[in-house]
Amino acid sequence: MRAQDGAEHPEPAGITNSLPGSVDGQLAQAGVVHGGITFNYHAGQEAPQDRRPDQVPRPPRGFVDRRQLLAALDELLALGDAVGCPIGVFSGLPGIGKTAAACQWAHNNQPRFPDGQIFVDFAGLRAGTGGDVSEALAICLRALGVRDQYLPPGLADRTALYRDLSAKHRMLVVLDDVTRPAQVTALLPQGRGSAVLATSTWRLGELVLDGASLLQLDVLDTDSALELLSALCGPRRIADEAESAARLAELCGGLPVALRICGARLLTHRRLTIGALVTELSDEQNRLSRIAVSSAHEERTVSAALELAYRDLPEAAARMYRVLGLLPGLSFDTAVAAAAAGLRTPGQAQEALDVLEAASLLTVTDDGRYALHSLVRLHARDTARALDPPDAERETVRRAAAHYLALTAAADLAVRADRLRIARLAGVSGAFGAAGPSGAVGASGASGLSGASGLSGASGRSGTPGASGTSGTSGPTGASGLSGTPGVSGASGTSGASGTPGTSGASGTPGASGTSGRPGPIGASDLSGISGPSDLGADTDADPCADASSCADTAPYTETSSYTETSSFGDAGPFRDASPFAGAVDPGRDAISWLEAERANILAVLREASGFGLDRAVWQTAEAFTVLFLHHRHLADWRESLELGAEAARRDGDPAAEARLRSLLSRPLLDLGRDEQAKGQLDTAEQLAVESGHLVLQASVQEFLGRYWDTHDPARAVDAYRTSLALNAEAGEKRGEALARYFLGCAQSAAGAHATALDALARAREAFLSLGDDRMAARTLADTGRVLARTGAREEAAAALSRAADDLKESDASHYEARALEDLADLLDDPEAVRSCLRRALAVYEEGGSPRATAVLARLTAD
Repeated sequence: MRAQDGAEHPEPAGITNSLPGSVDGQLAQAGVVHGGITFNYHAGQEAPQDRRPDQVPRPPRGFVDRRQLLAALDELLALGDAVGCPIGVFSGLPGIGKTAAACQWAHNNQPRFPDGQIFVDFAGLRAGTGGDVSEALAICLRALGVRDQYLPPGLADRTALYRDLSAKHRMLVVLDDVTRPAQVTALLPQGRGSAVLATSTWRLGELVLDGASLLQLDVLDTDSALELLSALCGPRRIADEAESAARLAELCGGLPVALRICGARLLTHRRLTIGALVTELSDEQNRLSRIAVSSAHEERTVSAALELAYRDLPEAAARMYRVLGLLPGLSFDTAVAAAAAGLRTPGQAQEALDVLEAASLLTVTDDGRYALHSLVRLHARDTARALDPPDAERETVRRAAAHYLALTAAADLAVRADRLRIARLAGVSGAFGAAGPSGAVGASGASGLSGASGLSGASGRSGTPGASGTSGTSGPTGASGLSGTPGVSGASGTSGASGTPGTSGASGTPGASGTSGRPGPIGASDLSGISGPSDLGADTDADPCADASSCADTAPYTETSSYTETSSFGDAGPFRDASPFAGAVDPGRDAISWLEAERANILAVLREASGFGLDRAVWQTAEAFTVLFLHHRHLADWRESLELGAEAARRDGDPAAEARLRSLLSRPLLDLGRDEQAKGQLDTAEQLAVESGHLVLQASVQEFLGRYWDTHDPARAVDAYRTSLALNAEAGEKRGEALARYFLGCAQSAAGAHATALDALARAREAFLSLGDDRMAARTLADTGRVLARTGAREEAAAALSRAADDLKESDASHYEARALEDLADLLDDPEAVRSCLRRALAVYEEGGSPRATAVLARLTAD
């Protein structure tokens, strides 16, 4: 089966790309995907219990000069206690060292801020759809201990909560690469002794009105430039060629980024004299000045240094440099680099990355990932566009999209398998290799199709069929389903001959340690030969955490999974068991952490892939990516990813996929208060779902419609949930029936039909218990108590809420437990029992950073 988004590429000889049996629905084959999932996510994403964030990156090695600048900032901050929150703004040219100076000052002054330091990188936030300030507030609130289920959706509410929480802390907020004054003023902490330090290429003079001190960074003077070169190359080498070193500092224009690149060349080429480097650099700058039309002197200075460094690179590293210039996103790990470059193993990529790091052409971040300076990225991109074939950029994006599609689908499955998915990602059950030891990249990695031997990696799964009933002489091929272009061959298959079961891929041996000692790969070291994730079957969609007025419990998402939907799930088990997340103590938690760390990069890939017409990859990734946003409330990103996915599904001509994505899109739109836009998406989704003939999808869309009507017309909500219930029953989806009946009961109570609501909720709870879902059974019991309270049956209501609170605590659903305890307190006559309920609810809210804590504390104080 072939499904194409673009021009065909010839398949390499000796490679088959087929799937035994039949497939009902879309098929995606993700091509050769390189693993090495590196769980180097930022610690700041989940605040520690003491809520003391320490997010500012370490200053770079060899930081020099800026003493006068840092002293000026010291003087400014000394006034903080008297004049409120002081603001310092470092401004200057790209590459001049603004971020380094900010990090150095923060590092030197940690004792001034006993409640921690928060870091927000606006460069990563700007690429979105305009929600940078709102998302920056979310980053700060998380750092202060607010869990995602308690994050307000709107900018005004987030601002108010941030002001309230920051008033209790003495902390530093570092805002990197801001472009607008509002990005600074919105994040001013209220606590006495707190401060804000921002960096910007722009002057941002308007901030003077808010009391900011604008501190301009100039280029390094000669002495400081020589000090930096000495720190990089050794003082003796600089002293031996003092005159040439001074000329080199002059040619670098005092720009730290240019000095570091030149210093790296001298360090890695011991026979290269400083004088020879000066001659090369001078000649290159003269060449650039002759061909430049309008580029500034500083830009030509850096470009000349970069061009010389690039010419020194061996071919493999030079090609990797060009690939990284075309790679979407701001950071990457070894596995992503390998995938984007089309390499078979992360070890090959690691060798090239080590060369680039030694040349100071990329940096290693605190979490072990890699990043390019903006000027370096620009040079790498321009070099690639000048030297590589015209389709090189599209091919790089296609490979990156294949990589992220497979891993995002694996993460989605690790969080929850029984969820409606339109994409049926067919391919390999033995897709992922065995994990290498922590900090090592396993060599070569996993086998190809089940029963095919790995290069050096994990064996295929025992007893699974060989590749498409053939003699098993080839590993899997690439992405015919993803953007219509095949990837590279996987490992040769020696088992699974002619339609017989594989014999556990006898040739595969465990992946050996790679060359990198960085923190990281927990999952598969290599995904060589993956045709994509295995079948992700279809199931029904229901969200027991709807923000519905019919349910007294108004949390936007559950704490472990929002879409607890049912499924007659496809055979995804082997894929899920072999995925990089399978061996974790908590696979779902690690999967969400990986998605959070890669969020900006996945979005960047979705944008670029959409622009190149890789429509199937876009909508399938967007569908799986949604699992992150059910746990972390990045509403702008969620909305954008689903908008990209829905349009891609439309272009791909898949009505079921488009219906699914548009119905999902209604969720962030409703949370953002764009109700009518949400209704428009749902109307379109309803028509498309009927057109698709997919009963479970139709049931899901009706449930989403019910959520919309919950807040607009309870009677119509009842109708929508009844329709969903009937469709789930027709499709034989037991869990879908239970969830639809639960929502139906809540809606009936909201419409005043309490007796019928109690019957629906009782039947829903019975169904949940029979399915083994104690958590949803407890939530249903809590809503039963609320309905009983509305009928005046206070004793029965209190009994139901009391038992529900106990069951929810047992299920580790603390938010729902707290809401049940609040409602229970309203029904109790014993003052001590009331205080006991409220104290427990307060503890839950304070631990999670919920705004509800203030109201509950006030109630306790009043009582």
